[in-house]
Amino acid sequence: MKFGICPLSMAPIRAKSSDKSEMVSQLLFGETFEILKKKGSWLNIRCILDDYEGWMDAKQAFPIDKKDINPDAAYSLELAQGAMTSSHYIPIMMGSTLPKFDGMHFQFNGQRYNFSGQAVNPKETKVSTEQLIKITRKYLYAPYLWGGRTPFGIDCSGFTQVIYKMMGISLQRDASQQVKQGKVVDFVEEAQIGDLAFFENKKGKIVHVGIVLPEQKIIHASGQVRIDELDHQGIFNVAARKYSHQLRVIKRVRK
Repeated sequence: MKFGICPLSMAPIRAKSSDKSEMVSQLLFGETFEILKKKGSWLNIRCILDDYEGWMDAKQAFPIDKKDINPDAAYSLELAQGAMTSSHYIPIMMGSTLPKFDGMHFQFNGQRYNFSGQAVNPKETKVSTEQLIKITRKYLYAPYLWGGRTPFGIDCSGFTQVIYKMMGISLQRDASQQVKQGKVVDFVEEAQIGDLAFFENKKGKIVHVGIVLPEQKIIHASGQVRIDELDHQGIFNVAARKYSHQLRVIKRVRK
């Protein structure tokens, strides 16, 4: 087996081995993957975080040994923060993985990077409810982007996945997969901050997900990352003054 790591701020994962193919997800800096096969200049990969499969340009990957996959890494809490070596500079986006982070530096490919931003290692410090709210609100007004996982473009399940990643919890990539995780919350009134609310289309398919906030509010990516009202019927779009999504179920993944 061969493995790799994303050495760039972000690398797209595509449905097929072509730059013209649909972007279905993204790798953030420091995220790792297994290489399943190679086709020309493209790699068919399986992400370590969620087992999600797709294609990435081999020029945007860096090979590593399995022993270099670091489960104890920290994650950046900054929307975008520069990391510097003696020879170059790279922007690190929120949710990116910082290998061997010591509070001021992380190490990658034999180089030491200076990183002065905030980061969290969920195995050392549990993310509190107050921190969770602050982290989610940092994404407000981020534009919706199918397959996106960054503050500069993100989709609904990419948003929930990256937020939970920073809490040390691995969610699957798509809303239809995430709904299979956790325990059911019977009533909206019993929902807690950080619970995941899932929504269905007219055919009963799960097509949307968001994170429950205090006072029956929800933060979710729909056009942009926004906060709306949540009740037993679904999401009430405050700006449009109408329901935008029909509630299917609320799940509790946090312990």
